[in-house]
Amino acid sequence: MRLGVTVIRILGALVALSLAGACSLPRGAALQSEILSQSDAELPDIAIYPVTRDLLPVVARWPASGGIASHGWLSHQPGAAEIRVKPFDSIDITVWDSEENSLLTAPEAKLVDITGLRVTDSGQIFVPYIGYLRVSDRTPDAARRLVEREMAAIVPSAQVQLTVTPGSRGSVSLVGGVAQPGSYPMPEGNFTVLNLISEGGGPGTALRNPQVRLIRGDRTYVTSLDSLLKSPARDTVLRGGDKVALVEDERYFRALGASGAEQLVYFEKDSISALDALSLIGGLQDSRANPKGILVMREYPPTAVQPGDGGPDNARTVFTIDLTTSDGVFSAGRFDIQPGDTVMVTEALLPAAQAFAQLIGTTFSVGNRVSAAQ
Repeated sequence: MRLGVTVIRILGALVALSLAGACSLPRGAALQSEILSQSDAELPDIAIYPVTRDLLPVVARWPASGGIASHGWLSHQPGAAEIRVKPFDSIDITVWDSEENSLLTAPEAKLVDITGLRVTDSGQIFVPYIGYLRVSDRTPDAARRLVEREMAAIVPSAQVQLTVTPGSRGSVSLVGGVAQPGSYPMPEGNFTVLNLISEGGGPGTALRNPQVRLIRGDRTYVTSLDSLLKSPARDTVLRGGDKVALVEDERYFRALGASGAEQLVYFEKDSISALDALSLIGGLQDSRANPKGILVMREYPPTAVQPGDGGPDNARTVFTIDLTTSDGVFSAGRFDIQPGDTVMVTEALLPAAQAFAQLIGTTFSVGNRVSAAQ
């Protein structure tokens, strides 16, 4: 009997030691209190904001924290009704002449083709018997009338046909992400991004949330293909020399802690809310997760830090979400995850308590068996 009591006392002491060191038990995720412990320091290294209805409009005014560097997107601005001749275009001219003794046509011939006239950098072409004519920035018909008018000095009855083949300044490049990439001449002045993508055979089927990148000069503009399809006002009119590419959406957030998955999660649509993010990572683990301790960890650029509501109080910012309140759930559904965010599902205290309860039960069970054996 005494041996059983002694065993119980020893095991009880071990349980007490385990309880004293509860914080060191093996866990798969941090506790919320551990992550936020520095917030009460004299010089805290993080700023903490509970996600509530009142916070949403404030955060919406803050600068973006991640994503592909770009200059936004260009709205639809109507172009010229007709294309215009540009330097480096190629011009073909056909001159119809009914005179018997023509300077241009061979005997019994009624027309002559003058092909491959390249528009110079200064916007001129050289026409035999006429000389240099400035055709740049004219419509093809205006350029035809100019050539015909100048041609009348040597061939009074001449009639002129003129065809323009756009050069580099009158073409746009479809770099990739479509069935038929390549250089495409602009057939009209209002040739848009969607027109170009259609010419290239449409987007590749394997692209995740296809993003449209428009390179114009030294600037890059980015938007999603879905936004162009939904809003015609965003279907930008192209300019000669533009380069367009369809690429996969490279934005992602990290999932860590007591969630259904710990991995990089790529954006599959333009915007993802905190609730969307939790769904994408398989929700919370029932036996481990703390529904009051969902953390969205975000690092803003130092220039975004501002006093008041103009920006966060610290570049390192933690947004806390409580899924046990209606305001927390609804607000999480409107709180946008930004590229590079870390969604951390913290550990609940309950698993540790359950482990201690099992340990205590095992202790007394062993003690009882020892006592019974005596």
